[in-house]
Amino acid sequence: MNSTNQQIRFFKYHALGNDYLVLDPKDWARADAPSPGEIRKICHRHYGLGSDGILFGPLPADGAFGLRIFNPDGSEAEKSGNGLRIFSRYLYDQLLVKESPFRIHTPGGWVESLVLNNGSLIRVEMGNVSFMSDTIPVSPALPRREVLNETITVLDRSFTYCAATVGNPHCVIPVQKATAELARQYGPAIEIHSTFPKRTNVQFLEIIDRENIRIEIWERGAGYTFASGSSSSASAAVARKLSLCAASVTVHMPGGRLGIAISDDYAITMTGGVTSVGRFVMSPEVLQQAIEC
Repeated sequence: MNSTNQQIRFFKYHALGNDYLVLDPKDWARADAPSPGEIRKICHRHYGLGSDGILFGPLPADGAFGLRIFNPDGSEAEKSGNGLRIFSRYLYDQLLVKESPFRIHTPGGWVESLVLNNGSLIRVEMGNVSFMSDTIPVSPALPRREVLNETITVLDRSFTYCAATVGNPHCVIPVQKATAELARQYGPAIEIHSTFPKRTNVQFLEIIDRENIRIEIWERGAGYTFASGSSSSASAAVARKLSLCAASVTVHMPGGRLGIAISDDYAITMTGGVTSVGRFVMSPEVLQQAIEC
C-alpha cells in the first residue's frame, strides 16, 4: 500500500478508446511499482479511476525512456502499441521530447517513436514480428517452426490460427466475419489455452480487401478491447505472411483505425492518434478499500 496519505497524480489518455493511466514514478511514494492488488483497485471502473492499464514511467534506460506496462488484472505486459503511443504523447506533453525520434525501452524490447502534428499523431517503430514457435512461445515449441495455419480447439469449436510475437504473444484467427461475439465467447478460453504458456492476446481477423483488414480483440489481462496497437501489428503481419494483404494496410477496429506498414523482414511501423482525457488526483482511500476486483 502507498506509504503516505498524499494524493496521487495520474494522467489519462485514450488511443481509439483503449485508455491508460500514466503514473510517473516521481508521483508514486515508493521506489517499486504498484502491486497487482493496487493496480486492480486503481484500474477498476467503479471503485477506482478506471482504465485498461497503467503506464509506469519514465524509468531510467540507456539513452532512452524506460516503461513498464500493467494490465488491469495486475499482470505485466511486455509491450503495448496503444500504450507506447500514449506514453509518447505524455512525454511530449511534459516537454520531455520534441517532434524528433526518441527511443523507449519495454520488457518486450526497444521501439523508436515520433510525435507528429503537435501530439495528435504518433508513429512507432514496433520492431520485427516473429512467427517462430520458441520465440512466441507456443507449446510444444519443438519442432521449431513458423506457427501458421495450425489448429486449436476451445469450447465447442476448432479454429485455424497463426501465432506471432511483436514482443508479446498473439493468436490470430482468420475468419469470414470478425465479430465482437466471437472475441467475447472464445477469447477467454484461447487466452489461457495450454498452447500458450504465457497466455496470449487473441485477434479474429477479417480481410476486407488488399489495403484494409478488420479485427476483433480479446486482450490478455484486459478482456474485450476496442483497439490494440500490438494486435493490429500482429494481425497485419499474419495477413501479409499469408499473402492476404499489401505491405501497407489500414486496420479497422471498434475504436477506430490504425495504419500499419510491414517491411520485407516484418518490421512494423504503426501510425495512429492519441487523445488526452485529463489529469486526475486520486485519494489514497482507493488503495485502502477492501474490494473484490
